[in-house]
Amino acid sequence: MSMFKWEVVDPAPGEPVAPHQRLPWGRTVGLGAQHVVAMFGATFVFPIVMGLDPNLAIMFSGICTIGFLLICNNKVPSYLGTSASFVAGVAAIRAQGGDSADVTGAIFIAGVVLAAVGVAVHFAGSGLINKLLPPAVTGAVVMLIGFNLAPVVAGVYWPQDQWIALATAAFMVCAAVLLPGFWSRIAVFLALVFGYVVSFVADKLFGTITSVLPTGPDAVEHDRVSWAGVKAADWIGFPSGDLADGVSVVHGPSFSLTFILLVLPGVIALIAENTGHVKAVAEMTGENLDPYMGRAIGADGAATAFASLFGGSPTTTYAENIGVMGATKVYSTAAYYVAGAVAILLGLCPKFGAIVNATPGGVLGGITVVLYGMIGLVGAKIWVENNVDFGNPVNMVGLAGGIIAGIGGVTLKVTDDFELGGIALGTILVIVFFHLVKGRNADLGSGEVTKRL
Repeated sequence: MSMFKWEVVDPAPGEPVAPHQRLPWGRTVGLGAQHVVAMFGATFVFPIVMGLDPNLAIMFSGICTIGFLLICNNKVPSYLGTSASFVAGVAAIRAQGGDSADVTGAIFIAGVVLAAVGVAVHFAGSGLINKLLPPAVTGAVVMLIGFNLAPVVAGVYWPQDQWIALATAAFMVCAAVLLPGFWSRIAVFLALVFGYVVSFVADKLFGTITSVLPTGPDAVEHDRVSWAGVKAADWIGFPSGDLADGVSVVHGPSFSLTFILLVLPGVIALIAENTGHVKAVAEMTGENLDPYMGRAIGADGAATAFASLFGGSPTTTYAENIGVMGATKVYSTAAYYVAGAVAILLGLCPKFGAIVNATPGGVLGGITVVLYGMIGLVGAKIWVENNVDFGNPVNMVGLAGGIIAGIGGVTLKVTDDFELGGIALGTILVIVFFHLVKGRNADLGSGEVTKRL
């Protein structure tokens, strides 16, 4: 059967639709649009906080999703949205004076490395991942990536409008936990809309606010919501213009070893995300997808590298869309092709992107204070799901130093012109320390650990 021929089915309520099947096109289009809504919030928020263009990000998310499906031979239903794994590294690059070209150059190399890992896994088997990056190590790296972002929230977004940030964070927490089914899966999108509306109302009721913006050190008086850029934007066109740092929205990458090392830890997080995604989809569909593990990882790496060549954002498989599949039991890859096409069309509407770019800083503060914490806690989730034993000093002591170095911003000066720090140093220490003692003292119980500590 051709890769683009799906078996048309009309299942009874509750019956699943397999990846090689599809519903009638009318319902398939509706499901595709639903997948776009599910990924929308995070896919737009993360480019904004990385200083990249959200319109370009959503356009490439559509292009890269279609590419992912093709590479995986339509066997792994997935949407590639913007990855959060590089946000901390990007923040570090900009803190050291790097611009958007430096950011996309570093992410491009990370994408190439991820693609190479995918090729290696495809030929060597998925056991290679568990050997080099066992759950103990992967969880630690993901945790330090997430928690390393705490200063970004505290120093950049939250102070712009603390009360809007608090209200948005509270809404997002409640929406993610208390709303039913699909609605809880789009909590980021709903929080974005909620914060936007509340900010607009606050402008009308209370007038302007005085706070420090990312563009300068001094507090200035400003509207929470400014649509000057929205009015000037065209309805149809390719993403264009300049980013906040003066770099063109569509630009080529620039390469620096220092900056590359800052984002490479994100590759480990992406390996974990893609591996978990393939396993989750396999469990949901009842199909053995291990032969496609390497393809999925490699496809995500190729997509990240491709998007970065043009100034786009890094990509990853999205848990939000797994939630949609779990709720609907429709795993048809045809719906994802529709989702990719819809995303491309949205990316070709500059006015739509301008609306998202006008998101108030306080709203971003409320969303990111929850999202960044969730990224960190995913690391703990990896530990719990894989029964990582912290009664074993190999895990407890072997990971401890790297986590603190990464979260605390510890630096190691190598030469006058080169130093390791933050996430890069933390990741190196986690991997080196763990494998340095792996296999030794594994039989020690928690009592012996307590004595040693």
